[in-house]
Amino acid sequence: MKTTTIPVAYVPLVDAAPLIVAQELGFAEAEGIALDLTAAPSWSSIRDMLAFGRVDAAHMLSPLPVAMAMGLGGVATALSAVSVLSVNGTVLGVGKPLEDRLRALGYDFDFVDPFKAAEALAQDRHGPIVFGVPFPFSMHVELLRYWSRASALGPDGIVIRTVPPALMASALAAGEVDAFCVGEPWGSVAVERGVGALLLPGKAIWSFAPEKVLAVRTNWAEAEPDLLARLLRATWKAGRWLADPNVHAAASDLLSRKAYLDVPSELINRALSGHLIVSSRGAHRQIDGFLEFHRGAATFPWRSQSRWIAQHLCQSHGSGNPTADTIANVFRSDLHRLHLSMLDPDLPGASEKVEGAIPRATPVASAGGRLTLLPNEFFDGQIFDPSAL
Repeated sequence: MKTTTIPVAYVPLVDAAPLIVAQELGFAEAEGIALDLTAAPSWSSIRDMLAFGRVDAAHMLSPLPVAMAMGLGGVATALSAVSVLSVNGTVLGVGKPLEDRLRALGYDFDFVDPFKAAEALAQDRHGPIVFGVPFPFSMHVELLRYWSRASALGPDGIVIRTVPPALMASALAAGEVDAFCVGEPWGSVAVERGVGALLLPGKAIWSFAPEKVLAVRTNWAEAEPDLLARLLRATWKAGRWLADPNVHAAASDLLSRKAYLDVPSELINRALSGHLIVSSRGAHRQIDGFLEFHRGAATFPWRSQSRWIAQHLCQSHGSGNPTADTIANVFRSDLHRLHLSMLDPDLPGASEKVEGAIPRATPVASAGGRLTLLPNEFFDGQIFDPSAL
């Protein structure tokens, strides 16, 4: 089989692992493709590289293609999210001055309870808390706003400021932000530099939040169905490999290379294992399901995830129609099923579900009858029923 090269962009984060592993461990080669991986410095760069044809696929924030379909952000190229690359994997943290004040109030940094964390921040604050996030259209922003609105912080309790992930620790140290929400390893980098402490994992707010997607231009997906199928199969196999705890050390070594994340492998392994160090005092916390690449049909792009994102973008930006089928169709469950069929994966029979309504691991209808979805809850007990829109 002649090898075809696909240019792909990513931001150096642990959750870019399925693309890096697919290329480095031969999953792409087995499909007759090579991934020409380009690291981008920011999410705006990723968006523009994909939208204007410099690359054909990208590691992308899950809300970004939805925002583009809603006319937000000034770039309107139609994108398709053909797979979820990662679920969860973000952390909320605070800078050292705020950490010290919270400790003086008795807050114990349990890394578990969103209500308690919000109450501690509300007790300390003298105005809105400035949170650094990687991009305005991101799950980081949506989780922060959801948490703020439903907790003691209140809807006006936070201010959002954009900071590229790799610069988050520096922004904290410079006092440009009070706190942050970012993907790993950049929260752990802040801890290692002694400039911040981790407050919560993102999954404490939404326990099964689609964090990154594999995005392609919709017209490329239509013009190159065979290439898309090979790309999807390669990344799906890479995600399945990453789900094995026995490979975390090897995966951490691979991702730590200078060509990829260029940080110590031990920091990367924290995210893959869910065993995080939350402060420079050395306190450890174990978070099961901190970052998922495969379990519980993690790769499946549910249309209901797209609708949830659209509804919250509409609340924040006051424009776009979250009920339109064109918005739900940004998450391409149809293409995911079609192009993975050769592998006979056990995928969900439905394309939408009630988000936030799975309190425990639950068997569901699927092609093979072996699929169990993992817990999927919002911290405040709310549910999102797309059929009620």
